[in-house]
Amino acid sequence: MSVALTLASTSKSRRALLAAAGVEAESAAPNVDEESFRLTMRANKLPVREQAMQLAELKAMRVSAKRSGLVIGGDQMLALGDEAFDKPADLDGAKDHLRRLSGKTHILETAIVICEDGAPIWRHLARPKLTMRPLTEEYIETYVSTCGEALLSTVGAYQLEGLGAQLFTRIEGDYFSILGLPLLPLLDYLRIRKVLPT
Repeated sequence: MSVALTLASTSKSRRALLAAAGVEAESAAPNVDEESFRLTMRANKLPVREQAMQLAELKAMRVSAKRSGLVIGGDQMLALGDEAFDKPADLDGAKDHLRRLSGKTHILETAIVICEDGAPIWRHLARPKLTMRPLTEEYIETYVSTCGEALLSTVGAYQLEGLGAQLFTRIEGDYFSILGLPLLPLLDYLRIRKVLPT
């Protein structure tokens, strides 16, 4: 690999997706106060997709200012209408997420930004759309107790790659983007930059 590649994230899922696709990247924590940044963006009434894009860019820029090569920043937010969902704080929060998403369609605003020399050079936004079946209270309780704290690492309190598949009646969009990384457009760009072989 002629160009150094860094993932501006400590996300195990994003790193695993890259590794499984044969992409070697170091991980670096962007040290961004995401909660404060989100609160500011929401106070300014930015659309959810713009919030995700700005946060992805901020993460990439922070790390790129200190590292050479290409730095990948990513962020994912769940949009139910105009409302943004964050990762649940606890299992009661996970149950609340599922109650509110039950029987409705939401969008996963999945942003990725690449920076070089501290400046953004490439952006992509994927918008998978997921329709959740109506869930009974009994099912929500059983699902959350079975999956446990793993649900706290996802914005919708579900993991599509596991039991979460049972929650949905319809999914439109790229599987990798649902997991948090628009992998196929990213691989295309890395081939253009000759980071990956053509």
